[in-house]
Amino acid sequence: MNDIPFVRVEGRGLVDARGDAFFIRGTNLGHWLNPEGYMFGFDGSCNSAHFIDEMFKQLVGPVRTRAFWRAFKDGYVTEADIAFIAATGANTVRLPFHYKLFTDEDYLDLTGPGDGFRRLDDAVGWCRRHGLRVILDMHDCPGGNTGDNIDDSHGYPWLFEEEEYQRQFAGLWKAIAAHYADEPAVLAYDLVNEPISSRLANADALNEKLESVQFLALDAIRSVDKNHIVILAGAQWNGNFTPFSDFGKDPNMMYECHHYSFGNPGYDGGRVAEFAAFRDKCGKPMYMGETGHNTDDWCRAIREDMERSGIGWTFWPYKMPVRSAWCVFPYPEGWDEIVAFAKSDRSTYAAIQQNVPDRARARAALERYAENCRFANCRAEAGYLQALGLAVPQPR
Repeated sequence: MNDIPFVRVEGRGLVDARGDAFFIRGTNLGHWLNPEGYMFGFDGSCNSAHFIDEMFKQLVGPVRTRAFWRAFKDGYVTEADIAFIAATGANTVRLPFHYKLFTDEDYLDLTGPGDGFRRLDDAVGWCRRHGLRVILDMHDCPGGNTGDNIDDSHGYPWLFEEEEYQRQFAGLWKAIAAHYADEPAVLAYDLVNEPISSRLANADALNEKLESVQFLALDAIRSVDKNHIVILAGAQWNGNFTPFSDFGKDPNMMYECHHYSFGNPGYDGGRVAEFAAFRDKCGKPMYMGETGHNTDDWCRAIREDMERSGIGWTFWPYKMPVRSAWCVFPYPEGWDEIVAFAKSDRSTYAAIQQNVPDRARARAALERYAENCRFANCRAEAGYLQALGLAVPQPR
């Protein structure tokens, strides 16, 4: 029996302070601290945060864009959302965040290292009050970790090439770990999300650096925090674990897989079996950090498969417009004009001026989006929650 009130690794599973098994069931607070284009209805040239921010500024100007981001950050996730998640019977939330929230780099007009701790402290405090654990997920790492839209990078995972970024990566995790070292509501530190895109020609060479770069952050964390679990991410969308070999590096570490099957509603459990086989090989727990975006039947099937296999889960995402989430909300009137502008030619000033829609309508649509996403205006997706074996509390 461990008298420290932290969840910890024990063999291939997790246990709580009493020594009882702890099985992760929860969701991801995606889009809140790392906006993604598809969750706004955008794609193509407007699919990550810095592209979205630039497009909004072309659309309504920097002042109105700043006001939108502030309203969005203040309203997208609040304590009411956390209370709702807890009422479903979930026990964990994974909280994706952008590293720039902890630096002086401009990020969605919310600049300054204090903003990161303020936002995370709010979420951790809400979760503590409502009996949830939090996995802190650095979704967007210095230099880029994926080389694709999901890491808000410049199209390449420079984290695995440049020592400057690696030092920053480890230093940020050390600062975060020092801040939360004595906080048992924090379940784990999820070091890096979906590293090294499969679309990179040199993915195999970069994979060789995956374990050592993550160990830099692990060592930095352990210099200030011996309490928390550290989660290592597989390569190529958290799906390739062949780069790992040092399974004894740390007694309180585990691995994280992801699995989606876009456009295929027929569930094939092969990937869960592969992840369980790696778990058995390394003798460390495996956790499904992201899955979902499919039919209710598919979500039910993979959830049941994971539970049979002893793999905990956080489905992606908690909230988004219209579809495939625990809570949904409507796009505002006029949003289609913003989507059209995002897809239009904006490569020159003349093109921007030619394609921009009515700015007053665009401002109104942005303001309404920030209002629509607030918990009071959301609707619980009953079928989705039931597929996950959870209760269906009504947001209002």
